[in-house]
Amino acid sequence: MRTLLEKIQVLPPHRLAEVEDFVDFLQLREQQRGLTRDAAAASLPAFAAVWDNPDDDAYNAI
Repeated sequence: MRTLLEKIQVLPPHRLAEVEDFVDFLQLREQQRGLTRDAAAASLPAFAAVWDNPDDDAYNAI
């Protein structure tokens, strides 16, 4: 079985551009997911005071 690099090396130039565009897309999507995870993690302490209270214990049981 050929490696990914070997497969890419035999592609015509116009297909290489497509591969590059797709890799750029994947990198951007991963970066955006990372930002979303980081934002969610950063907001947890702020929301903890609102979510973690005795009045809402009934909702935790659902």
